[in-house]
Amino acid sequence: MNRISRNISIVLRSERLIAQRHLAVLRRQTGMMAAAGIAAGVGLIMLNVSAFLALSASMSQPTAALIISIANLVVAAMLVSLAGKSNVEQETAPVVEVRDMALEDIEAELRAAANEAKATTDAIKGMARDPLGAIAPGIAGSVAKAVIKNIKS
Repeated sequence: MNRISRNISIVLRSERLIAQRHLAVLRRQTGMMAAAGIAAGVGLIMLNVSAFLALSASMSQPTAALIISIANLVVAAMLVSLAGKSNVEQETAPVVEVRDMALEDIEAELRAAANEAKATTDAIKGMARDPLGAIAPGIAGSVAKAVIKNIKS
């Protein structure tokens, strides 16, 4: 029973660690997505400014604004790519393995306890059907020992 409670404790701790890692990855992804959103917003503003300047001014000013806006969009794309590469499964694989081992051990313990209970109930049923047959092997051994002891003396 002590192993079962220990394994249940391991399962609960494992689940808590898995949930914490999920939240940490989600928090990291949210931060990177927010930064990507800001960079994309700045890129969009610069793209609008460059389009305006391209229509109304000489080529050098719009070209500079266009280069800045493209750079902002590249930064946004890199942040989105980094956020998408965060993988919870890789970080939680060892904890999931420990949890699964504890669950398997709990299942084995419960199966063993159920088999033991079944054997006990079968033995009790056998004693109820044939009380003398259940007691006879023990009595026969005792009687045999006593007879051999008396014969030797």
